Parts: sequence; structure tokens; C-alpha cells
Amino acid sequence: MDFIVDLPPSHRYTTILVVVDRCTKMAHFIPAVGLPTAAETATLFIKEVFRLHGTPRSIVTDRGSQFTSRFWSQMCRSLKIARCLSSAFHPQSNGQTERTNQTLEQYLRCFTTHLQDDWLDVIPTAEFAYNNQVHSSTRFSPFFANYGYHPSTLPEMPLNTPVPEVSTRLRTLRGQLRTLRHQLRLAQQNQKKYADRGRKEAPVYAPGDKVLLSTAHLRLDCPSKKLGPRYIGPFPVLRMVNSVAARLTLPPSYRIHPVFHVSLLKPWHENPFPIGMLNHLFLCLYLEKRNSRFHAFWIRDSVTAG
Repeated sequence: MDFIVDLPPSHRYTTILVVVDRCTKMAHFIPAVGLPTAAETATLFIKEVFRLHGTPRSIVTDRGSQFTSRFWSQMCRSLKIARCLSSAFHPQSNGQTERTNQTLEQYLRCFTTHLQDDWLDVIPTAEFAYNNQVHSSTRFSPFFANYGYHPSTLPEMPLNTPVPEVSTRLRTLRGQLRTLRHQLRLAQQNQKKYADRGRKEAPVYAPGDKVLLSTAHLRLDCPSKKLGPRYIGPFPVLRMVNSVAARLTLPPSYRIHPVFHVSLLKPWHENPFPIGMLNHLFLCLYLEKRNSRFHAFWIRDSVTAG
């Protein structure tokens, strides 16, 4: 479950809640006016997902405020839904929905006008086309995997009716479906190609191993992040949460979630501080506001960290 946000207003809607079933791959694209609160997200879930599929065993989301709130936590607990939050700063943990978001955005680019204010009208057709395309992992369409049969589609016969507007509408709909299927096939091919290109075996860390943490998603107390350290640390690994995420032991002043994807970590190699290598090390001072004391950490860049 995830949001596509900051879309151009279309009939006042600017957000799409994307929900994907991990088993059948069926997706629902739910428009929303602005970014919903936790309570509004729960209402959308009940109205658009629960009424069709019942209660899921678990829900995977990012760490947005809607999904970390007490309201959402209590709702999941009351419905006996396991709440699974993705690793900090690693949206690939919820990769299935992220890929669906990319596909939907590609759909919308194909059919919106120059003003981009009519995407709401395309959402039903996009959802239908997505759920009736054979998925590469299941070898079935999401619709068939969910219901056990294929839906009726538009007839192939000439669509001539006594009402010209109906014929025009049906021809437009058929053209949209044809283009959407083609775009979905292209999206699946591109996603597999790029995923395979960058895929490599994830490192495994043992408790007590020291690692460096990427600063790509961290706020640094320095004038320019471009000239700041790429990694900070070292920090000891407390334990591996799963095969691709590790929990670190961080200083109390770090008010961030301590679980990180292994792609944001790299091993720290013990190396005595060389006086002649000052240009390869950064000394960063972090101010802990609680007690107004400075904490100094040696920050190694890619040259000395290996």
C-alpha cells in the first residue's frame, strides 16, 4: 500500500492510493483529495478494499505518518492485521507497490491531455487493463488469479450504434485498453531489465560487526551536503532483522529508525588515523540539543572506508 502524491488537480483529486495484493497481484487505484490522514486512509481502505476482499493477514507500507500513527496501529490490531513497515530510506522493501506506481504513472502520461487535469477519468480503465494483463511472476492475470475466470471485454465487432456518442465512447475505450496493455508489457520488460542489471548478492552481517551508514537520506549538520561525508560511523550491528535489513546500535541523539537496508551499509575496516591523510577524513560535530554538548565522530569517506 502506497500513495502517488502531488498529481495535477483532476476534479479536485491530487493523490492516488495504490493497493496491491501480494498473492494475486491484483491492484486497486483509489483517488483521494489531497494526502489522506490515517483516519481517512482507513476509510478508503474499508470502502474500496475490505468490501471486495475482506481483511488481509498483513499490510506492507512505508513509514509515512499515516501508517506509523496510533490510529492506524490500533485499527490493524483490532482487525488482527499484521502491520509490516518497510526499512528506513529503502522503498524497495515495498517494491511491488513501487513498481505498480511506476506503471500507473506511465499509463497516465499516455492518456492525459497537455493540461494534465483529466487523469481521474482514465483511472478505471487503467485498473481494468492492469488487472487483466498476465503477470510475469504468477503467469496469470490478477483478475483470473483472484476470481478464477476472465472478465468479459469489449466486443471486436464494429461498434455502430444509433447513438453516435456511444460509438465514439466505445471506440475510445477500446483504443485506451489496447494502448494500456502495450504499455504494461513494455513496463514489465524494462523493470526486469533494470532490476537484473543492478542486482547483486546482499552482504550478511553478524552481531557486533561494525559498519558505515550512508548519509544519502540523513540530515547533516554541515553547510553543504555535497561536500559532506558520504558515510558516517562506524556503528555496531545489533542483529539482522531479515536477509536484507540490519538493526544498528545508534547514539541516543540519532532520532531515526535504527533498521536499514544493507544497500545503505558497508563494512568498516579498522585503520589507525593517519596524520598525513587528513584530506581523506572528515570530523563532524553534532549538537545534541537536549544537553547542549557536542559529540564528535570520525567520518570516513570512500577513500579510506574501502
